[in-house]
Amino acid sequence: MTTPRSYSSTILAFCGIIVIGIGLYFVFLRPPLLPEDVRFTGLSASDIQSSLPGLSTWLRWVFTVMGGFIVSSGLFTVYFAITSFRMRARGAGWIVSLSGLASIGSMSLVNLFVIHSDFQWILLGLALIWGSAVILYLRKR
Repeated sequence: MTTPRSYSSTILAFCGIIVIGIGLYFVFLRPPLLPEDVRFTGLSASDIQSSLPGLSTWLRWVFTVMGGFIVSSGLFTVYFAITSFRMRARGAGWIVSLSGLASIGSMSLVNLFVIHSDFQWILLGLALIWGSAVILYLRKR
């Protein structure tokens, strides 16, 4: 069975690939504390290290697990985009909308308005791309 060509599903699959990349960054590259983390606490990196000597090791494991979940979310997004979303399965639009709000939407809002992340514009861009997939889906493109 062939599925119709869909820009919305292609864009959503692209978003899933980006999410996989974010997860891999968390697993393999993200340092325990980013400069924005230190800024947000109002402490110096050395103050944090001396007050909580095991924090870096603990955060490395937290980000490894978190990254694994992010990769998993990206894999599911890619799969869903090229199957259920492309075939316009019942409820697919709602699932993608709610999933986007809960994941990249909340991450973008917190990074933009709460912690003023160095990555805020990249995340906001991803949220807008995700939103464009939803809009195209609603317009049946």
